[in-house]
Amino acid sequence: MPKQNDPTESIVAANRAWLDRSIFQDVADFEDADRGFLGTLDEPAITDADGTVVFDASAIDFITGDAPDSVNPSLWRQGRLIQRNGLFEVVEGLYQVRGLDLSVMSLIEGDTGVIVVDPLVSEETAAAALALYRKHRGDRRVVAVIHTHSHIDHFGGVLGIVTPETVESGEVQIIAPEGFVTHAIEENVYAGTAMARRAAYMYGAVLPRGPKGQVGAGLGQTNSIGTPGILTPTLEITSTGETHTIDGVEFEFQLAPNTEAPAEMHFYLPRFRALCMAENATHNLHNLLTLRGALVRDPHIWSQYLTEAIERYGSRSDVLFASHHWPTWGTDRILHFLAVQRDLYGYLHDQTLRQLNQGYNGAEIAETFQLPPALEKEWSTHGYYGSVSHNVRAIYQRYMGFFDGNPSRLWPHPPTEQAERWAALVGGVGKLIEGARAAYDAGDFRWAATLLDTAVFADPQHADPQNAEAKDLLADTYEQLGYGAENATWRNFYLSGATELREGNFGSPISTNAPTLLAQLSPEQIFDAIAIQIDGPKAWDLDLAIDITFTDLQRSFRVTLRNGVLVSVEKEPADAAQLRVTTTRPRFLALTAGDTASPGITLEGDAGVLAQLTSVLDPGDPNFEIVVP
Repeated sequence: MPKQNDPTESIVAANRAWLDRSIFQDVADFEDADRGFLGTLDEPAITDADGTVVFDASAIDFITGDAPDSVNPSLWRQGRLIQRNGLFEVVEGLYQVRGLDLSVMSLIEGDTGVIVVDPLVSEETAAAALALYRKHRGDRRVVAVIHTHSHIDHFGGVLGIVTPETVESGEVQIIAPEGFVTHAIEENVYAGTAMARRAAYMYGAVLPRGPKGQVGAGLGQTNSIGTPGILTPTLEITSTGETHTIDGVEFEFQLAPNTEAPAEMHFYLPRFRALCMAENATHNLHNLLTLRGALVRDPHIWSQYLTEAIERYGSRSDVLFASHHWPTWGTDRILHFLAVQRDLYGYLHDQTLRQLNQGYNGAEIAETFQLPPALEKEWSTHGYYGSVSHNVRAIYQRYMGFFDGNPSRLWPHPPTEQAERWAALVGGVGKLIEGARAAYDAGDFRWAATLLDTAVFADPQHADPQNAEAKDLLADTYEQLGYGAENATWRNFYLSGATELREGNFGSPISTNAPTLLAQLSPEQIFDAIAIQIDGPKAWDLDLAIDITFTDLQRSFRVTLRNGVLVSVEKEPADAAQLRVTTTRPRFLALTAGDTASPGITLEGDAGVLAQLTSVLDPGDPNFEIVVP
């Protein structure tokens, strides 16, 4: 059994103080989360073809009753809400499957079949969700799939509910916002290795489920670890106000790009007087910069699209549903909820900019930033997934970048060298540990973590006999910070860090580089993916030119490698390159993955050029260290 300490007296006192807040008297969310329940899975563990459990809907069933001292009561309350799983009727003809993955799958009944919205992360969980719907509503065929945006928890399970053949034949439509495929693929491929490693921390992938472990991710329980896929849309939505009738149901779409996702959209259903807000209005403060890593999102335009949704659809809506959490019923409540969400993102943006222009840096603004009391008393503004602290720092980063203007911070030493110098200055690692223990005993865990992180990084070779003591105390410190966090992803990060300090690197159990995703890469994206693997210094002296023709696409490219930079240009071969490659896109993908033996590729010229190229590839490391040097 992994080591798990009890919360200290200071954490117990801080957590219990939360219960004095009058907001806990508001229980409307529990009524909404239970409304329309029809049933759930007979067996909560969803498995893949090999019998491996990819998602367990019962994993957080322990979250009942009052919060234990090791969990922030606000986060515990959110855990009780996201714990609810099964099929729910939103209104007659509109249903949701909740709690079978990180996201929610919605199902809209048409004249002859059903339209599925956002089919979860994995084909296994999506198939289970559809089977649960059919158990209660009949064996309706899927006539269309709508992806509200380009994150994997809203498209990854598509192959669990439809087949490529039914899409190609026109039996099933795939509908998504403009730019969907490009953004979906780029996010999961370009920085996918680093994001997956950090996502394991963010979602608490290896943490035990329990009061001293993972209690959800705020937005949902966690993501499934089954098989993700993607299908190219047959219909892209390109403008707000665009309407389409799908299986007799009218849809009016609102584009909302560069909000929670770079390609995102909402839609309104006149038949049901129902408004789908995708992931832009959920029952928590969302991320402007997700802790796993991403481009910084724009809270200003986010709030503007919420205003547009209020004006276009608010007064016409009887129910609002999204791709996470539970719906909101009643026109007045919908207008209030959307206005609160709009003001939340608008306030974060405007007040960060106000203080930024007064000369404060991101950390300074975040330290003192307070929401208005009217917003803070709303549960939907609480930071279970995003947080005021890291969102404010993200806004600063979006506008001002990494540098705060102080010349002393323009050229800092890297963490290990800086730590070694600090340790030498104060008299050694032992002095850092001594100061950290005093801070820990005083309940000043932030300072204890700073000192102990310095102590750990001051000994990159693990030669100091006090290294183990520093790591143990740092793990204990992270644990206390996790116990006190209202934010689920902060809790997961802290407890994951503690786990690795105690037990070693657990790698990346979450991966998004599935073959079905990679198969959607365009030639340009394939070349970009190769370019970011080039070990520049090793390739400085190479001067390579390769012509590549994709016979299945009828497209040709000249690819050059000079000065450590891979460049591709679409052009017909005009002058002789060192090597000419003729193949198909799938076969070329296999080649980049190391398959040099299979048929389906023709080489003309110097085959050694290909070997020179592959010799300087340096793929990402899914097991890179985070909490130790």
